[in-house]
Amino acid sequence: MTYNKKTIEDIDVSGKKVLVRCDFNVPVKDGVITSDKRIVEALPTIRYLKAHGAMVILCSHMGKPHNVLDEKLKLNKKEIAKIEALPAEEQEAARAAALEKAAKDRKKLSLSIVADKLNELLGGGVVFATDTVGADAQAKVAAMKPGDIVLLENTRFTAAEEKNDPEFSRKLAAFAEIFVNDAFGTAHRAHASTAGVVQYAGLPAVCGYLIQKEISVMGKALADPERPFVAILGGAKVSDKLNVIANLLTKVDTLIIGGGMAYTFLAAKGYSVGKSLLDSEKIDYCREMMATAEKNGVKLLLPVDTTVADHFPDPIDGAIDVKVVDSDKIPDDMEGLDIGPKTMALYADAAKIAKTVVWNGPMGVFENPTLAKGTIAVAQALADSDAISIVGGGDSAAACEQLGFADRITHISTGGGASLEFLEGKELPGIACLMDR
Repeated sequence: MTYNKKTIEDIDVSGKKVLVRCDFNVPVKDGVITSDKRIVEALPTIRYLKAHGAMVILCSHMGKPHNVLDEKLKLNKKEIAKIEALPAEEQEAARAAALEKAAKDRKKLSLSIVADKLNELLGGGVVFATDTVGADAQAKVAAMKPGDIVLLENTRFTAAEEKNDPEFSRKLAAFAEIFVNDAFGTAHRAHASTAGVVQYAGLPAVCGYLIQKEISVMGKALADPERPFVAILGGAKVSDKLNVIANLLTKVDTLIIGGGMAYTFLAAKGYSVGKSLLDSEKIDYCREMMATAEKNGVKLLLPVDTTVADHFPDPIDGAIDVKVVDSDKIPDDMEGLDIGPKTMALYADAAKIAKTVVWNGPMGVFENPTLAKGTIAVAQALADSDAISIVGGGDSAAACEQLGFADRITHISTGGGASLEFLEGKELPGIACLMDR
């Protein structure tokens, strides 16, 4: 797949209806958006289209609606199984309670709150449609004039979205003459609003500014990196990053492993890891990866010391007593929860000499202040580095933003899952469907 895609500047949008897939999956608490970052990131694309006389139709998902599918509610398999495990006389009441809970998602996950925020940021002019492809959306799109903006309701309020249903895709595409994908966070999903509108309806498709930045920065890092090229991987399980590790070992000069996944690598070296997180089925895989690294001339760095405790913190951000031990001396009754200070220095030194650094995943239990030191140290190292630095989503991005390092990082990805699949070398459906230059 080529990542040299046409953008909104490569196509005439004047007087055209343009369907824009955004990522408005913003965090909401008690009816208030707690971070409008994803909305703000969409503004350059929206403003360009509006300024160039397009009629802008915005669509997005929000959250995982509790089975608010089409006009009916239905329970998922887990809920059904839970109800069916109850005594027969209790099942009807339990089913009614579950459906009542599900119904609340229609209000909780409505994009109307996003429309209000867009109007605030853009100084008005955004009209909200109370459905996605229904009568209200059709009427409001039909009434549009150049420069107008309509936001459609949550695409996931129909099961057809995630199923990439051809009929739903065609109804969505029928609103527009051009499709713009500016939602990198969902580009790895072949849904109706990310791929189906092109796959089944044939809309000419280009990327917005946000996706353009993602694929240009990350694409270059993987295809033609400035060297030394260092990748830092963390997170809980080796199994979550099997393909990422395999792909990066063909591209990087140094691969750094941290987080819970490091203990499986340490076990593969013959170390006892105590009660630490362990993918026992992946020990042989880790041995293979260490052999591959040696064969490819890749330096593979693992923790040399570890912050341990006798239990996982409960609550996760609660106080906890810890000590630091060498990674080959983890006590049987303790578990590793963060990298130690010697490892922090080792990883920071590797980042300092790099010309390109890609980081995805925390070094420890980042949610806990005592166990966040390793993740913070890596974030600090990238901020202090002169390298091209690319940070994936999730805790890695959160660490950089919370510490005020965001402006010292070359690029912080907007999509955790998408950036991982990008690093795996996978084809992302929401990008593959865009026109090549």
